[in-house]
Amino acid sequence: MAPTITRIESTEFRYPLEDVGTDGNGFNLAYEPGTTTHRKLFALKVHTDVGITGEYVGGNSPAAAQLNTFADYLVGRNPLDRERHWSEVKRALRKYDRMGIGPLDIALWDFAGKYYDAPVHELLGTYRRRLPAYASTYHADDHGGLDSPEAYADFAEECLAAGYPGFKIHGWGGSDDARDVQREVATIRAVGERVGDEMDLMSDPACELETFADALKVGRACDEYDYLWYEDPYRDGGISQHAHRKLRDMIDTPVLQTEHVRGLEPHTDFIANDATDFVRADPEYDAGITGAMKIARVAEGFGLDVEFHAPGPAQRHCIAATRNANYYELALVHPEARNTQPPVYRGAYSDMFDTVDEDGTVPVPDDPGLGVEYDWDYVEANKTGSVHTYE
Repeated sequence: MAPTITRIESTEFRYPLEDVGTDGNGFNLAYEPGTTTHRKLFALKVHTDVGITGEYVGGNSPAAAQLNTFADYLVGRNPLDRERHWSEVKRALRKYDRMGIGPLDIALWDFAGKYYDAPVHELLGTYRRRLPAYASTYHADDHGGLDSPEAYADFAEECLAAGYPGFKIHGWGGSDDARDVQREVATIRAVGERVGDEMDLMSDPACELETFADALKVGRACDEYDYLWYEDPYRDGGISQHAHRKLRDMIDTPVLQTEHVRGLEPHTDFIANDATDFVRADPEYDAGITGAMKIARVAEGFGLDVEFHAPGPAQRHCIAATRNANYYELALVHPEARNTQPPVYRGAYSDMFDTVDEDGTVPVPDDPGLGVEYDWDYVEANKTGSVHTYE
């Protein structure tokens, strides 16, 4: 007899990031000694009548709001019918960005792995069991951390010594100070000079650069040191196919786009219109493991590589089942501050700076489902009061 979803629980909780504040406009996390910033996440449980619970911790408030529109639809249905649910909910959320699908779909994959007593990567089809990781930095600060091009170069050397084969700069932005673009360029050059012959380097302005001219200046600096990719440079928000196709024509460094376009079809259009070289996917942002793997297969069909955004167990399983992927993003790292990931894992799983081995790789969880044990006591002790139950 097929299993049935009996109840879905969503619990908002918060956790502290010590010595972390925000830069300039208050959107980018940056090192700030003595300041504590709190982040909010959601913890999902999908209960079933067979005594197996699908679990996932992640997602943001807009995604949780979308969950309110479709969670009732899932109650009473077979949790293994992921493709059917994905299609129906995708249509139901057609007026929105569909980010609400991601956390729930991941929880359904966790259920399926536990139900079949297999890790998610085996259900997807395993290609590898260890993943090369790159160090993905915090944004620049003015507090003695990543506060100069030389500081970035020093940290890149530290990451190289720790085993990381790649290093990505989240730098200065482009709005608070006229010098920001100059410092961005200087940082790209300083890191390239210091470790460019020994590491793969990436630049990610995170859509901070205000003009095409600024994006072009930074891109040409990347050209000087053979950066592996140049990601989300300027203020279109990462969504203009025309602009990024134009940028590709004027620089040599490969462009990585699509972190900020949602869903399978917009990713496909970006690829088909020559607007990116590498493709971004994220199981949390792009409608779950189901949606992210569709993007990976489309990229493969076009002969391109897909790079999964951010760290987490869902990302590890996706990369483990994807031939055309290069790196696991270990983010956000800093010489003085802890990684931004929540302290919700029991056991050996970690996304902290020291999780890579001497070869710069991280393991793929091999226990059933996502293969991680969540600390539900921590979630309960730090819940905000926003708890929703659908049954």
